Amino acid sequence: MPLPELNDRERRILEAVIQTYVETAEPAGSRSLSQRCGLGVSPATIRNTMSDLEEKGYLFHPHTSAGRVPTDLAYRMYVDSLIRLAPLPAPEREDLRERIAAGGSAIETILRCAAQSLGVLTQELGVALGPRLDQTVLQRLELVRLSTERLLLVLTLQAGIMRTIFVEVPQTIADDALAEVSIVLNERLAGLTLRAIRASLAERLRDTAPGGAVGELLNIFVEQGDQVFDVALGDAADAVVLGQASVLAEQPEFSSGESLRRLITLTETRQQLGELLRRRGGAAAAGGAAGLTITIGNEHADPRLDNLTIVTAEYRAGSLGGVIGVIGPTRMPYEKVISLVSHTSRLISALLD
Repeated sequence: MPLPELNDRERRILEAVIQTYVETAEPAGSRSLSQRCGLGVSPATIRNTMSDLEEKGYLFHPHTSAGRVPTDLAYRMYVDSLIRLAPLPAPEREDLRERIAAGGSAIETILRCAAQSLGVLTQELGVALGPRLDQTVLQRLELVRLSTERLLLVLTLQAGIMRTIFVEVPQTIADDALAEVSIVLNERLAGLTLRAIRASLAERLRDTAPGGAVGELLNIFVEQGDQVFDVALGDAADAVVLGQASVLAEQPEFSSGESLRRLITLTETRQQLGELLRRRGGAAAAGGAAGLTITIGNEHADPRLDNLTIVTAEYRAGSLGGVIGVIGPTRMPYEKVISLVSHTSRLISALLD
C-alpha cells in the first residue's frame, strides 16, 4: 500500500518531529520545533503543517500534550525516504571488530559477542539467529568414550559449528572398534548436510556391517540414526542468541517495567522468536539496502510487538546464512542503528570467511 504523498515542507517538518521525539521522548510542539530545528517558517505554519500530517496518518496528538508524536507510518516514511545514512567512523568500526572477535572464531561465540556488542552500542536488545543446522555440512566426526555404556559423538560442522551427542551402547566397545567405526562414519557421511545424513543414514550404512563390536555399533547408528541426528539438529531455539535486555531499562518506553517484562517474556519463547526472525518480511530501508530488513510496530502483525521495531541484516558463512540485529522501541535512532547493524553483518561474514 503506497504511503500518502508529502510536499517538501511536510517532509522537512515530519523529519524534524521524528528527530525531536527520538532525542527527547517528548511530543514535539510547533514552538519547540521552530526554536530547535531552524525550519525557516513560523510556529503557526509548523502547527498547520503538523495538523495536515496528522490527517494523513503520520502524527498523532496525545490528549495530555499540545505536541505531536510520530506514528508507525511516519517511521516507515522516515526509513524509506527521509533518512540519511553515513558509514561508521573508522574508530567505531575497529572497536566493533575487536569486541566481536574477542571470543574466538567459533560461530556461536561470534554471534554472542555481536549481539551483546550491538546491545551496548545501540542501547537496544541485540539479537542474532544462527544458520539453519539442517543445511550445515558435516566436516568430520569423532567418537569419544565417556563410560562403559556411553559414548560422545562430536560433530564438526562448517563455519566452526560444533555439536555433541550422547550415544548409549549396550556394552563396552574396544578402542580399536571405536576408531574403525569413526573411519567408516567419516567416509560415508563427511561432506553431506545434516538434512541429507538424517534422510539417508540407514541406507548409507546398511552395507557396512562387519561382525563383532564394529558391526554392533554401526547397527546402532542404522537403527537410531533418526533420533541421533534429531538431537544434532536440535530445537530452533538453540539458534537464537540475545544480548542483555537490561540495556532497555533506561528508556522511557520501559520505565513502568510492564513493557520490559512483556519483551522479556517474548524473548523467553526463543523458538517463536527464531521463527519470527526467519520468516518476517518487512521493507528494506535506506534505498533498498541489500539484506537489511526493518519492521515497525503493527507491521509485525503480532500485538506483542506493536510498540517495537526490529532491525536485522543478513550475514553469510559460505552457503549458510543467518541474521543479526536489534529489537527496541519504535522511537529509536534509526541512522545509528541501521549503520551499526549493517556493518556488523558484514563484519560477521568477513570473520566467518
